[in-house]
Amino acid sequence: MLRKLILSVIFINCLSAGTLKIDDKISNFSLTDQFDKIHTITCDISTIIVTFQKKTLMMVNDYLSSKSENFLENHHAIFINNISSSPTIITKMFTLPKLRDYKYTILLIYDESNTKFEKQSDKITTYSLENGFIKNINFISSIDELDRVLK
Repeated sequence: MLRKLILSVIFINCLSAGTLKIDDKISNFSLTDQFDKIHTITCDISTIIVTFQKKTLMMVNDYLSSKSENFLENHHAIFINNISSSPTIITKMFTLPKLRDYKYTILLIYDESNTKFEKQSDKITTYSLENGFIKNINFISSIDELDRVLK
């Protein structure tokens, strides 16, 4: 009986582990930042910014570099960069040291099987949330669009 209960809980978690969609409630999850510090994401967040390529990472960096150090925190936003496609040696030798130079926190996805966030080529994915529920998903390609999302 207990085994069936455990298996059903695991099965339900696997079903809910898919890509986030509009009206989904985000469950608390944790990611490490560029300094290997663990951050737990809760329903207090109102904006999630996700990048998957160096080009979009640099675009977000250009935007955030012109803002205050607490800009993301003040806007209840988090920035996530998926670095799972980068070879481990490149990540450790080049990517992480570069990311550590940034004045803001970047949460990192190392696992290529993490499909929680939608992506489009050469686009930044943004999720707008209210009380932990996803209200809007945008795929943006300019700093002006990013500025409008974070207003």
